[in-house]
Amino acid sequence: MLFLSRLAGGLAHEIKNPLSTMAINLALLEEEWARSAGEPTPREQRSLRRVKTLQREVQRLENIVNQFLHYARGGEINRRPTDLAAVVRDLLEFVEPEDTAQGIRHHVDISAGLPLVMLDETAIKQAVINLFVNARQAMPGGGELLVRLRREGNWAELSVTDTGIGMTQEQLEHCFDEYYSSKKGGMGLGLSMSRRIVELHGGTISVISEQGRGTSFSLFLPLIVELTSTPRDGRMEDDA
Repeated sequence: MLFLSRLAGGLAHEIKNPLSTMAINLALLEEEWARSAGEPTPREQRSLRRVKTLQREVQRLENIVNQFLHYARGGEINRRPTDLAAVVRDLLEFVEPEDTAQGIRHHVDISAGLPLVMLDETAIKQAVINLFVNARQAMPGGGELLVRLRREGNWAELSVTDTGIGMTQEQLEHCFDEYYSSKKGGMGLGLSMSRRIVELHGGTISVISEQGRGTSFSLFLPLIVELTSTPRDGRMEDDA
């Protein structure tokens, strides 16, 4: 597809080069602190810890970019039987501190005993984290994040709903388009990337939104059972 090559080229120049510059400068800072004579002071220890934290985050971002470039260029995903409920819980635990600081309260409903899903865990985590970040950005003054995971026929349905500002009709129609963003400084890749990853897993993603009331994304992934249903208009329908 044409958009895949555009994504690959844009990411290579807009993200990877600045990240490499950051990594080099952080390594130089770490060397400077390591050369300090004598026992490091508490201030130096705090600074070194912060440098190491930044290095880990830069590495994480580089891994995300490399993974996405791999998918965008048509690379295979490495799927294996995975507990989607555990993945969602891990991600919620990861975003909760920042959400809490912004006045966002979590409401979680995860059905027990869901079958496993064939997932590339790294990829699907990025797809879902993009939805969580999108929800946070839609609620700058705080709000409610509702996350529900349940079984619908032979599919797992993950819904991510916020009580934020909602989307206009134009935003709703183009939110999954690459390089489309209504946010200042946004690259417009997050939701496009999420859709691409979900589709590579044989799933679907849909969205409904109302200005002033919020937005809800629904993500469907096939469970490891014999498929007897297909997603239709955001719902599952069993074959007769």
